[in-house]
Amino acid sequence: MIWMHAIIVFLCLCSIHTAFGQDCPSRQEMQSSLKQVQKLVSAHEAAYLQSLRTLRKKLNLLQSTAAKANNGTCLKLDAPANSRKLGRAQTPGHEVHFICDPGYELVGAESRVCLESLTWSGQQPTCRAFVTMTNTSAALSAPSVTLGSFVRPSRCTQVQGTTHCTCDPGYTISGRDSTTCIDIDECELFHMGQAGRLCLHSCVNTPGGYRCSCPSGYNVTRDGRNCKDIDECATRLTNCTRDQMCINTYGGFQCVRVDCPRIRNATYSQTSPLRCERNPCSVDNKLCPQAPNSISHHYLSVVSNLSAPRTMFRVSALRPMGDTLRFSLLSRGQARRHFIVQRSDRQTGQLVLVRPVQGPAVLEAEVEMSELDKRVLLARYITKVTMFISQYEF
Repeated sequence: MIWMHAIIVFLCLCSIHTAFGQDCPSRQEMQSSLKQVQKLVSAHEAAYLQSLRTLRKKLNLLQSTAAKANNGTCLKLDAPANSRKLGRAQTPGHEVHFICDPGYELVGAESRVCLESLTWSGQQPTCRAFVTMTNTSAALSAPSVTLGSFVRPSRCTQVQGTTHCTCDPGYTISGRDSTTCIDIDECELFHMGQAGRLCLHSCVNTPGGYRCSCPSGYNVTRDGRNCKDIDECATRLTNCTRDQMCINTYGGFQCVRVDCPRIRNATYSQTSPLRCERNPCSVDNKLCPQAPNSISHHYLSVVSNLSAPRTMFRVSALRPMGDTLRFSLLSRGQARRHFIVQRSDRQTGQLVLVRPVQGPAVLEAEVEMSELDKRVLLARYITKVTMFISQYEF
């Protein structure tokens, strides 16, 4: 096109020269002028391409900087006008969904995924309003039609002679009848989506939406998806008596009472709510020194199927009197299957869970720490650890 313009310009100049009695430029002069025009056009084209390259580099740099500043998440994605967004996660692999308000139809993709490049897939959709509204929907005009809360009539519009029907948020057009809307079962639709389950415990489908529920002893958290344990002991929602201690557990509570042991050759006194100590032994009682010097009680609340191996409790001597400390597990049965006792340093032993426990269950383990001097027993200390294991893993 530029060449044609240049030729036309030279033809016009030739006509002007002829009209005034001047000679038309020679062929050589015209070729020289056209080469100059070609160089000028090439220079403009090169400058334009360089500008595009520079602009592209700046855009890529800006996008990379924004992604790094976003700490590994995609930028927050707002819902289009006249719509609502389902899903809040912005990490790679998660997706969000868009539902238009009544009277609008979605134009574009109804979901977008956060990619590994920290950008959203596809283009942002829009919600387009219908031009005219009509109340001539067949579902509304049908006589004596009773629709449940999970079925609603659609809203139909006419645009240029074509009828379009849409549904309220949370509903979709029935496959059999475009004038009928059926509820979307979000619990089933998003049960195992890329964004994970909608609810940590249980999802309850409702007309036009859903809600999450938790088992007894838990409350739904502020995000509406997770479950949080209720501390019944703190809220005093218990039936524990005055001589009992309330132990909060996951999903419930336990009322416990510590009783000092009654054995034949020694007596004990309760020195704290969780500890009993042996009274001084008489000189003529040779069996009394062999009884435990103290018995301590500890209670742990853990979730079901806790990963193993895992240290659950530690026992240590602050000021050992002898030259040797020994740690051992006195328990039998279930405790032997799930626990071992091992030394972590010279003065400390630890109770280790070696096999996960399926709840609900209660496990009791007794750890003995013995002090010896030149192989002669100086003292024994018993620590009783009771674990209340919940039914659920969260």
